[in-house]
Amino acid sequence: MSHESIRIIHDEHAALAAMLQSLRMMIKRGPDTDATSFFDVLRAMLFYIDEFPERLHHTKETELLFPPVAARAPHIKDAIAHLDKDHARGEAAVRELQHQLLAWELLGDSRRAVFEQAANRYLDFYLEHMRMEEAIIIPEAEKVLTEDDWKVIDAAFATNCDPLTGKYPRDPLYDRLFTRIVMRAPSPIGLGEA
Repeated sequence: MSHESIRIIHDEHAALAAMLQSLRMMIKRGPDTDATSFFDVLRAMLFYIDEFPERLHHTKETELLFPPVAARAPHIKDAIAHLDKDHARGEAAVRELQHQLLAWELLGDSRRAVFEQAANRYLDFYLEHMRMEEAIIIPEAEKVLTEDDWKVIDAAFATNCDPLTGKYPRDPLYDRLFTRIVMRAPSPIGLGEA
């Protein structure tokens, strides 16, 4: 049986993976002739990662999904502990990237390589993190969690409503952020000039 929270987790992972791959494409492409738009889009993308996945998605996994799975499937406690550590350091890592991006923007190309290396490590780390959740935790959760567990988890994840998934109405509070990313990021990432 599929649960609403699992569908939401998959949708949010897909949206985030697309954002991460777009971020990688933007970094590889570089600022070209419009450095202002380039840095603006990267800042907006990193802010999105900090706002949605780090603060909403991960918190619910750590507090609601992982504990009952760990209690009923002790053979994956190490994987859960690893993912919890990822969650704990993810927020600091994205903030460090925001700082390194600002250093590149304000201090010039002498800071570019540091940002690019850190960003690529972070993107690889994050994609692997989501892969582990989907390959290890979710299948185990589907085996061991009770209907009562799922009711609590489903209700909590139903409040996420990440508009980047394309399945929820856009929140007016974040509308400017998503518009900025989509309108200024060059094609094929967004609708801006290539």
